[in-house]
Amino acid sequence: MNNKLLNLCIVGAAGRMGRMVAELAESEGFRVSGALEFASSPSLGQKTGDAVITGDPEEALKDADVVVEFALPEGFEARLAKYLEHGKPCVIGTTGLGDSAKAALHKAAAKIPVINASNFSLGVNLLAGLLKQAAAVLGNDYDVEILEMHHRHKKDAPSGTALFLAEKVEEGRKVGREKEIYGRCGKTGERPSGEIAIHALRGGDVVGDHTVVFAAEGERVEFTHRASSRSNFAKGALKAAAFLCQKEAGLYTMSDVIGLEK
Repeated sequence: MNNKLLNLCIVGAAGRMGRMVAELAESEGFRVSGALEFASSPSLGQKTGDAVITGDPEEALKDADVVVEFALPEGFEARLAKYLEHGKPCVIGTTGLGDSAKAALHKAAAKIPVINASNFSLGVNLLAGLLKQAAAVLGNDYDVEILEMHHRHKKDAPSGTALFLAEKVEEGRKVGREKEIYGRCGKTGERPSGEIAIHALRGGDVVGDHTVVFAAEGERVEFTHRASSRSNFAKGALKAAAFLCQKEAGLYTMSDVIGLEK
Protein backbone atom coordinates (compact mmCIF):
# COMPACT_ATOMS: atom_id res chain seq x y z
CA MET A 1 0.00 0.00 0.00
CA ASN A 2 1.32 3.44 -0.96
CA ASN A 3 0.99 5.81 2.01
CA LYS A 4 2.63 8.79 0.31
CA LEU A 5 0.52 11.91 0.69
CA LEU A 6 -0.15 14.10 -2.34
CA ASN A 7 0.95 17.72 -2.03
CA LEU A 8 -1.96 20.16 -2.12
CA CYS A 9 -2.06 23.90 -2.71
CA ILE A 10 -5.20 25.56 -1.32
CA VAL A 11 -6.17 28.85 -2.95
CA GLY A 12 -8.52 30.90 -0.81
CA ALA A 13 -6.93 29.20 2.18
CA ALA A 14 -8.36 31.57 4.80
CA GLY A 15 -11.98 31.24 3.67
CA ARG A 16 -14.52 28.87 5.18
CA MET A 17 -14.10 26.26 2.46
CA GLY A 18 -10.32 26.67 2.34
CA ARG A 19 -10.06 26.02 6.07
CA MET A 20 -12.35 22.99 5.80
CA VAL A 21 -10.27 21.53 2.96
CA ALA A 22 -7.11 21.99 5.05
CA GLU A 23 -8.75 20.35 8.07
CA LEU A 24 -9.72 17.23 6.10
CA ALA A 25 -6.73 17.04 3.76
CA GLU A 26 -4.64 14.46 5.60
CA SER A 27 -7.57 12.08 6.15
CA GLU A 28 -8.17 12.16 2.37
CA GLY A 29 -4.53 11.46 1.44
CA PHE A 30 -3.07 14.98 1.12
CA ARG A 31 -0.48 17.21 2.74
CA VAL A 32 -1.08 20.96 2.56
CA SER A 33 2.15 22.12 0.93
CA GLY A 34 0.98 25.57 -0.14
CA ALA A 35 -1.68 28.11 0.82
CA LEU A 36 -2.51 31.21 -1.20
CA GLU A 37 -4.53 34.30 -0.34
CA PHE A 38 -4.86 37.82 -1.72
CA ALA A 39 -1.78 39.97 -1.10
CA SER A 40 -3.83 42.23 1.21
CA SER A 41 -5.29 39.39 3.30
CA PRO A 42 -4.91 39.75 7.09
CA SER A 43 -4.31 35.98 7.20
CA LEU A 44 -0.89 36.17 5.52
CA GLY A 45 1.73 34.46 7.69
CA GLN A 46 -0.74 32.20 9.47
CA LYS A 47 -0.20 28.44 9.39
CA THR A 48 -2.57 25.97 7.74
CA GLY A 49 -1.54 22.33 7.55
CA ASP A 50 2.21 22.26 6.82
CA ALA A 51 2.01 25.54 4.92
CA VAL A 52 2.16 29.23 5.77
CA ILE A 53 -0.45 31.37 4.00
CA THR A 54 1.24 33.56 1.42
CA GLY A 55 0.26 36.10 -1.20
CA ASP A 56 2.94 34.80 -3.60
CA PRO A 57 1.57 32.21 -6.06
CA GLU A 58 5.10 31.01 -6.93
CA GLU A 59 5.74 30.12 -3.30
CA ALA A 60 2.33 28.48 -2.84
CA LEU A 61 2.51 26.37 -6.00
CA LYS A 62 6.14 25.24 -6.04
CA ASP A 63 5.70 21.85 -4.31
CA ALA A 64 2.06 21.15 -5.19
CA ASP A 65 0.80 18.11 -7.07
CA VAL A 66 -2.66 19.66 -7.43
CA VAL A 67 -4.56 22.88 -6.65
CA VAL A 68 -7.94 23.26 -4.96
CA GLU A 69 -9.38 26.77 -5.27
CA PHE A 70 -12.29 28.27 -3.34
CA ALA A 71 -11.66 31.99 -3.75
CA LEU A 72 -13.23 35.23 -4.97
CA PRO A 73 -13.62 35.48 -8.76
CA GLU A 74 -11.51 38.65 -8.90
CA GLY A 75 -8.09 37.79 -10.29
CA PHE A 76 -9.12 34.30 -11.36
CA GLU A 77 -7.63 34.45 -14.84
CA ALA A 78 -4.25 35.57 -13.47
CA ARG A 79 -4.28 32.68 -10.98
CA LEU A 80 -5.29 30.23 -13.70
CA ALA A 81 -2.37 31.43 -15.83
CA LYS A 82 -0.05 30.47 -12.96
CA TYR A 83 -1.58 26.99 -12.65
CA LEU A 84 -1.08 26.59 -16.38
CA GLU A 85 2.49 27.90 -16.28
CA HIS A 86 3.39 25.37 -13.57
CA GLY A 87 1.36 22.53 -15.13
CA LYS A 88 -0.78 21.99 -12.02
CA PRO A 89 -4.09 20.09 -12.19
CA CYS A 90 -6.76 22.29 -10.63
CA VAL A 91 -10.10 21.82 -8.91
CA ILE A 92 -12.06 25.08 -9.19
CA GLY A 93 -14.83 25.74 -6.69
CA THR A 94 -14.75 29.51 -7.17
CA THR A 95 -18.20 30.75 -8.16
CA GLY A 96 -19.36 33.83 -10.07
CA LEU A 97 -16.93 33.36 -12.97
CA GLY A 98 -17.73 35.49 -16.02
CA ASP A 99 -17.73 34.41 -19.65
CA SER A 100 -14.09 35.38 -20.15
CA ALA A 101 -12.95 33.35 -17.14
CA LYS A 102 -15.00 30.34 -18.25
CA ALA A 103 -13.49 30.55 -21.73
CA ALA A 104 -9.99 30.71 -20.21
CA LEU A 105 -10.80 27.63 -18.13
CA HIS A 106 -11.87 25.66 -21.20
CA LYS A 107 -8.71 26.74 -23.01
CA ALA A 108 -6.51 25.73 -20.06
CA ALA A 109 -8.09 22.27 -20.03
CA ALA A 110 -6.32 21.54 -23.31
CA LYS A 111 -3.04 21.52 -21.34
CA ILE A 112 -3.89 20.58 -17.73
CA PRO A 113 -6.58 18.47 -16.01
CA VAL A 114 -9.42 20.70 -14.72
CA ILE A 115 -12.65 20.25 -12.78
CA ASN A 116 -14.97 23.24 -12.30
CA ALA A 117 -18.12 22.59 -10.26
CA SER A 118 -20.73 24.64 -8.43
CA ASN A 119 -21.11 21.87 -5.84
CA PHE A 120 -18.66 19.10 -4.92
CA SER A 121 -21.01 17.09 -2.72
CA LEU A 122 -21.15 13.49 -3.93
CA GLY A 123 -24.83 13.38 -2.95
CA VAL A 124 -25.72 16.49 -4.98
CA ASN A 125 -23.90 15.16 -8.02
CA LEU A 126 -25.66 11.81 -7.72
CA LEU A 127 -28.95 13.73 -7.44
CA ALA A 128 -28.09 15.65 -10.61
CA GLY A 129 -27.71 12.41 -12.55
CA LEU A 130 -31.03 11.12 -11.23
CA LEU A 131 -32.78 14.37 -12.16
CA LYS A 132 -31.57 14.13 -15.74
CA GLN A 133 -33.01 10.62 -15.96
CA ALA A 134 -36.28 11.62 -14.30
CA ALA A 135 -36.76 14.62 -16.58
CA ALA A 136 -36.21 12.46 -19.66
CA VAL A 137 -38.72 9.85 -18.50
CA LEU A 138 -41.43 12.16 -17.10
CA GLY A 139 -41.29 14.88 -19.78
CA ASN A 140 -43.43 18.00 -19.89
CA ASP A 141 -46.45 16.25 -18.38
CA TYR A 142 -44.76 16.91 -15.03
CA ASP A 143 -44.31 20.51 -13.86
CA VAL A 144 -40.87 21.18 -12.34
CA GLU A 145 -40.37 23.43 -9.33
CA ILE A 146 -36.95 23.86 -7.67
CA LEU A 147 -36.75 25.16 -4.11
CA GLU A 148 -33.46 26.04 -2.42
CA MET A 149 -32.71 27.42 1.06
CA HIS A 150 -29.45 28.78 2.44
CA HIS A 151 -28.21 30.75 5.44
CA ARG A 152 -28.98 34.43 5.81
CA HIS A 153 -25.43 35.49 4.83
CA LYS A 154 -25.51 34.03 1.30
CA LYS A 155 -25.05 36.85 -1.20
CA ASP A 156 -26.39 35.35 -4.44
CA ALA A 157 -29.74 33.89 -5.48
CA PRO A 158 -30.66 31.44 -6.78
CA SER A 159 -27.80 29.23 -5.63
CA GLY A 160 -25.30 27.87 -8.13
CA THR A 161 -26.44 24.39 -7.13
CA ALA A 162 -30.09 25.19 -7.94
CA LEU A 163 -29.02 26.41 -11.39
CA PHE A 164 -26.90 23.26 -11.83
CA LEU A 165 -29.88 21.05 -10.97
CA ALA A 166 -32.10 23.04 -13.36
CA GLU A 167 -29.50 22.49 -16.07
CA LYS A 168 -29.69 18.72 -15.54
CA VAL A 169 -33.49 18.81 -15.84
CA GLU A 170 -33.08 20.77 -19.08
CA GLU A 171 -30.56 18.26 -20.39
CA GLY A 172 -33.05 15.47 -19.69
CA ARG A 173 -35.80 17.36 -21.50
CA LYS A 174 -33.43 18.50 -24.28
CA VAL A 175 -34.31 22.18 -23.82
CA GLY A 176 -32.35 25.34 -23.04
CA ARG A 177 -32.46 27.81 -20.17
CA GLU A 178 -35.20 29.88 -21.80
CA LYS A 179 -37.79 27.89 -19.81
CA GLU A 180 -36.46 29.06 -16.44
CA ILE A 181 -38.26 31.59 -14.24
CA TYR A 182 -37.22 32.87 -10.82
CA GLY A 183 -40.02 33.20 -8.29
CA ARG A 184 -43.54 34.50 -8.95
CA CYS A 185 -45.41 37.63 -7.98
CA GLY A 186 -48.77 39.15 -8.86
CA LYS A 187 -51.29 37.85 -11.39
CA THR A 188 -49.05 35.37 -13.17
CA GLY A 189 -51.81 33.52 -14.98
CA GLU A 190 -51.96 29.79 -15.57
CA ARG A 191 -48.68 27.92 -15.35
CA PRO A 192 -47.34 27.25 -18.88
CA SER A 193 -46.25 23.76 -19.85
CA GLY A 194 -42.50 23.17 -19.73
CA GLU A 195 -41.73 26.00 -17.32
CA ILE A 196 -38.93 25.35 -14.79
CA ALA A 197 -39.35 27.54 -11.73
CA ILE A 198 -36.59 28.25 -9.21
CA HIS A 199 -37.29 29.73 -5.78
CA ALA A 200 -34.75 30.95 -3.20
CA LEU A 201 -35.27 31.04 0.59
CA ARG A 202 -32.80 32.64 3.00
CA GLY A 203 -32.61 32.36 6.77
CA GLY A 204 -30.74 31.19 9.84
CA ASP A 205 -27.69 29.00 9.44
CA VAL A 206 -28.92 26.57 6.75
CA VAL A 207 -25.88 25.11 4.96
CA GLY A 208 -27.89 24.17 1.86
CA ASP A 209 -31.21 22.48 1.13
CA HIS A 210 -32.43 21.69 -2.40
CA THR A 211 -35.72 20.09 -3.42
CA VAL A 212 -36.84 19.40 -6.99
CA VAL A 213 -40.54 18.64 -7.46
CA PHE A 214 -42.05 16.90 -10.49
CA ALA A 215 -45.81 17.48 -10.19
CA ALA A 216 -48.50 16.00 -12.45
CA GLU A 217 -52.22 15.32 -12.31
CA GLY A 218 -52.66 12.69 -9.60
CA GLU A 219 -49.07 12.41 -8.29
CA ARG A 220 -45.95 14.26 -7.24
CA VAL A 221 -42.33 13.05 -7.23
CA GLU A 222 -39.82 14.92 -5.03
CA PHE A 223 -36.04 14.73 -4.84
CA THR A 224 -34.37 16.38 -1.83
CA HIS A 225 -30.79 16.89 -0.72
CA ARG A 226 -29.98 18.52 2.64
CA ALA A 227 -26.46 19.46 3.67
CA SER A 228 -25.85 19.70 7.41
CA SER A 229 -22.10 20.40 7.15
CA ARG A 230 -19.69 21.93 4.67
CA SER A 231 -17.37 18.98 5.20
CA ASN A 232 -19.11 17.00 2.43
CA PHE A 233 -18.22 19.75 -0.07
CA ALA A 234 -14.58 19.70 1.05
CA LYS A 235 -14.40 15.90 0.90
CA GLY A 236 -15.84 15.95 -2.62
CA ALA A 237 -13.28 18.56 -3.73
CA LEU A 238 -10.46 16.43 -2.32
CA LYS A 239 -11.79 13.34 -4.11
CA ALA A 240 -11.83 15.41 -7.30
CA ALA A 241 -8.23 16.46 -6.64
CA ALA A 242 -7.11 12.84 -6.20
CA PHE A 243 -8.97 11.94 -9.40
CA LEU A 244 -7.22 14.69 -11.40
CA CYS A 245 -3.77 13.57 -10.25
CA GLN A 246 -4.28 10.40 -12.30
CA LYS A 247 -5.63 12.08 -15.45
CA GLU A 248 -4.35 13.62 -18.65
CA ALA A 249 -5.29 17.17 -19.66
CA GLY A 250 -9.01 17.73 -20.09
CA LEU A 251 -12.13 19.31 -18.63
CA TYR A 252 -13.70 16.78 -16.27
CA THR A 253 -16.90 16.83 -14.18
CA MET A 254 -17.97 15.45 -10.83
CA SER A 255 -19.94 12.85 -12.81
CA ASP A 256 -16.56 11.57 -14.01
CA VAL A 257 -15.28 11.49 -10.42
CA ILE A 258 -18.17 9.43 -9.08
CA GLY A 259 -18.52 7.27 -12.20
CA LEU A 260 -21.90 8.49 -13.48
CA GLU A 261 -22.64 8.42 -17.18
CA LYS A 262 -22.88 11.89 -18.67
